[in-house]
Amino acid sequence: MQTPSKQPEIYSMTHEEEEEMQHDISKLRDQVQQMSLAQKVTESKMDGLKRDVEAKMNGMEAKMNGMDAKMDGMDDKMEELKINLNKLLQEMVTNGERVVKETHDEKKRNVNHDFIDSNVGLKTTIFQKSI
Repeated sequence: MQTPSKQPEIYSMTHEEEEEMQHDISKLRDQVQQMSLAQKVTESKMDGLKRDVEAKMNGMEAKMNGMDAKMDGMDDKMEELKINLNKLLQEMVTNGERVVKETHDEKKRNVNHDFIDSNVGLKTTIFQKSI
């Protein structure tokens, strides 16, 4: 047995319903446009911020490179200072050894002169007594 097929009911909108629907559609379009515009503004702001951050990062990188160069220069100067200080210390030690040696040699000379003087004095005294 076959059931008779039902004919679909055709719904027709009233003029008021159609106007209301058109009004709702218009509101939705406006909201979509506002959201799209807000999204474009946000993207534009984000791009601007991104460029600012990149520029600041490049500036910081340049400053860091400058600091690295200055540090390399300081390292070179410190190495040169160490070399000069070592040379100075070696010179001072060498000069100090000379001073000690000269002082020692001078004391030896003085002792020798004193010895000679004392012997000459004795000989002169002995020679005079025997005459």
